[in-house]
Amino acid sequence: MTRDGSAGGSEPDANSAPDANRDLLREAREAVVEYAPALAALTPGRTGNLSVRDGDRVAVTPTGVPYDSFDAADVPVVSLEGERLAGRMAPSSEVPMHTGIYQHDRPGAIVHTHSPWATTMATLGRKLPPIHYMIAAVGREVPLADYAPYGTEELAANVVAAMAEADSDAAILANHGLVVTGPDVETAVENTRHVEDICRLYLRASAVGEPRVLTDDQMATVEERFESYGQQPDAE
Repeated sequence: MTRDGSAGGSEPDANSAPDANRDLLREAREAVVEYAPALAALTPGRTGNLSVRDGDRVAVTPTGVPYDSFDAADVPVVSLEGERLAGRMAPSSEVPMHTGIYQHDRPGAIVHTHSPWATTMATLGRKLPPIHYMIAAVGREVPLADYAPYGTEELAANVVAAMAEADSDAAILANHGLVVTGPDVETAVENTRHVEDICRLYLRASAVGEPRVLTDDQMATVEERFESYGQQPDAE
């Protein structure tokens, strides 16, 4: 078993993978290739995965291989039911979690990491409260999903339930790691970095005292300001 809990210790057999649909979800598979190396800065070894959805199909990182060692033709494509449709390599062991989230919330992309600060929160069994306004990128808090073995339908259900209850685009997975969703893979990766950084702030502040938490009214103001954040198109 690899460090990310993927099945088997060797690379998937390229000759056994579906190859009839090699052009299926080409842009989504290219996006997976482009952004997969970003996982190297977020998670140890090969312990992360990400996916991009296009309609009812999902391009996802292959299991147990370095993030910079595959191309678009290698990237697996699966249905929302988890059926493998294309790609020379086998998909991530966390496909059930990815497809479970897509079936419920229909985001455009998902990033899963074992990033050190969020995973520290996971081992402590703590959710991330709104100690900094940038948490609004994913919601008013990052909830804690109950523990379940990696790669299982139970874990998928726990993550979906936690995110739905908190109305959050992210969840800390108890004794496991972090999952973040977004409208596209660039945003999902960026928001993963935001959550990891706020986890770091929370844990460092907790070592000195009790971090102050923003109120619901304060967070509502942040959410309102976020609606006009960044470059806006010129009004006609």
